[in-house]
Amino acid sequence: MTQDAGFEDGRERPLNLGAEDGEDLKVIAALTQDAVLEARDVSWRPKERRLALLVNRFRWEDRGMERHGPERVRSLLVIDNVLKVASQGIDPKDRETVLSLLSIDFEADAEPPSGAVLLTFAGDGALRLTVEALDVSLKDVTRPYRAPSGKVPSHE
Repeated sequence: MTQDAGFEDGRERPLNLGAEDGEDLKVIAALTQDAVLEARDVSWRPKERRLALLVNRFRWEDRGMERHGPERVRSLLVIDNVLKVASQGIDPKDRETVLSLLSIDFEADAEPPSGAVLLTFAGDGALRLTVEALDVSLKDVTRPYRAPSGKVPSHE
């Protein structure tokens, strides 16, 4: 018998999560909210049908924040089974543009499991990924580091 992971399983270990349905994706979306990256850290590989983003994500799951302050960690967010990528408000030629991820949503087609993954960024930027099936992973790839701002992100 297998059990779902509990919050206490997250402890201080690196995250390595996957999502194959909308409910799973909500967990990854919550953990990547307010992640920041430069446009150069987005890699679209059409032959592999993969979009990968190397993000600096805020560690929302960190229970030791009062001990050591707010932290971020470099994480790899990968969306597989991507058939097409469309962008709005993001200049692909400006590789130094800083993007701040606000949300990740999945819109299922009438014929599941296909649909669209929508990545929404601050400042009206967005990526819409047409996917054959939902397959998203999030993996921490560095040790946590103190957030440069020293603050918890907030939205007013």
